[in-house]
Amino acid sequence: MRMHKEMTNAEVARLLRGVAAAYEIKGKDSPNTRFRVIAYERAADSIERSTVEVKDLWEDGKLGQVPGIGTSMAEYLDELFKTGKVRHFEKLLDSLPEAMFELLDIPGIGAKRAYKLVKELGITKAHGASEKLLRLAEKGRIRTIEGFGEQSEKEIIDAIQGVYRKTKRFLLPFATEVAENILEYLRKNPRVKRADPLGSLRRCVSSVGDVDISVASDDPEEVIKYFTAYKNKSEVIESGEHTASILLPNGMQIDLMVQPPDTYGALLQHFTGSKEHNVALREYALKKGMSLSEYGIRFLQKSKVQKSKFKSQNYNAKLKIYQFADEKSFYNSLGMEWIPPELRENQGEIEASIEGELPSLVEVEDIKGDLHLHSNFLKDTSHDEGANSIESMVEEADRLGYEYLLFTEHNPKIDEQEEKIMDVLRRKKEYIDKTNYSRENRSGKRVRKVFNGLEIDIRPDGEVALPDRAWDFLDFAVVSVHSSFRGSRDKQTKRILRGLEHPKAKILGHPTGRRIGEREGIEVDWGEVFEFCKTNDKWLEINSWWDRLDLPDILVCQAIKVGVKLVISTDSHATDQMVLMRYGVSVARRGWAEKGDIVNTLGYNDFTKEVRI
Repeated sequence: MRMHKEMTNAEVARLLRGVAAAYEIKGKDSPNTRFRVIAYERAADSIERSTVEVKDLWEDGKLGQVPGIGTSMAEYLDELFKTGKVRHFEKLLDSLPEAMFELLDIPGIGAKRAYKLVKELGITKAHGASEKLLRLAEKGRIRTIEGFGEQSEKEIIDAIQGVYRKTKRFLLPFATEVAENILEYLRKNPRVKRADPLGSLRRCVSSVGDVDISVASDDPEEVIKYFTAYKNKSEVIESGEHTASILLPNGMQIDLMVQPPDTYGALLQHFTGSKEHNVALREYALKKGMSLSEYGIRFLQKSKVQKSKFKSQNYNAKLKIYQFADEKSFYNSLGMEWIPPELRENQGEIEASIEGELPSLVEVEDIKGDLHLHSNFLKDTSHDEGANSIESMVEEADRLGYEYLLFTEHNPKIDEQEEKIMDVLRRKKEYIDKTNYSRENRSGKRVRKVFNGLEIDIRPDGEVALPDRAWDFLDFAVVSVHSSFRGSRDKQTKRILRGLEHPKAKILGHPTGRRIGEREGIEVDWGEVFEFCKTNDKWLEINSWWDRLDLPDILVCQAIKVGVKLVISTDSHATDQMVLMRYGVSVARRGWAEKGDIVNTLGYNDFTKEVRI
């Protein structure tokens, strides 16, 4: 893997993942090797998701701000940015075929599989390794390799073709944080009266392309000049009288539009979209004799609307158009309630607004507890372990104002001896019992109860990966699908329903199993799952994790109509990830969810009654 001084976050993350892969292949199967692999992968994730270039942080002496970068990692990055290489990395990567590192970009191919594929198939060159693997797979060569087969060959073909189909889109949490950094920068300029995100970002769509931003200002020239001077850009693409575009080092384009404060509301409405919402809104306005644009509302000759309703709005006689400083007055002038951006998808929101029947959407402040957290208490779990202690995560929950938590470390590996599993779960229960006891009646402690749970794998046949006796140690649990995503609709439906059978299997975690941009969700008869959950008092999770945001908003809406109860959780594996709750809430809002639809908006006393275990 080649290194150079001017590396972007994506390139640094890819290098660190390569180092993790090298440790996995060359290192001994020991706890120390596993710790190193996890450390490098965690640092890579943090750097890739950082909204500031890590090289800029290094120049400012702020590498410590990035989670997962400890003293040793910081020293390696210091050497990398100073010299363009890291001697330790070069030694570790030496003798490993470069082609294998390109294959690591293919979903489902880890270090050992990539190494075996390139060695067995004679793929030597890094450039074009994925294309060569695809050609060989299509010829049936992969199925002949020991440990692979016809099904895994098909999955590899699908994964590579999926990578080729990808367009450059960014996950909602990443795009949001990038945009908020720029908005914070813009708002420091006294000539900026207001600044907002636009488009799919403002509507909280799960992934976005370019980021659009609007500014209200009477001095567009100065604002454009200030915007294009943004320190963390890589280049200025365009700079005009009222618009400008810059490119960030991560490849994200930021487009800016500046409009006077008196006309800002119409611009904000128009460029928030969606296209379908705006088309339907224009059709509604035309029937009333009005024409809508980003500049305001113009009356047509045969208008049926009394102009007296517009007296409070600024009228531009030259353009013969009513102008609006805010969105609320724009919608109100059409005889409608203001519509939250998340609902603007032409899914009945216009009709609901006219009738005064829009939902009162759930807010982040309504959430009283997080029901999916991974601490570092358990080791040798079926999947990745948490990074922080139960105590530190509870303290963060105090800061967030939560009243209760559920710790859901992944279940212990099922091949462990049953008595060993029982012993570790017994110790965890004792620790949580002590934690709850020590917090009783202590001032300043918001969390009243720490619940003891697990996130338990639902196996392909629907069995859960936990001995029957082990359930006795749990208050309640999350059950989730983590493997075998390609089963038939009927088989996957039966699998999920069987996985939810135990009374303490209360929550179905990240229900579709999708990974945005990488993997489609499983095929399931959701109507049957919804009916089962409603009848048996099971809850579906809206998972707030970066690339999950699962249950998707469309299914959230369907579940609510049926009367299924939902929870919003973060799936945090580290303390700093607990703030991701806002993104799960945004999914719930796009699904028309109100506070009463979300179980963990209940205060502690009502929540304990609702659990009913």
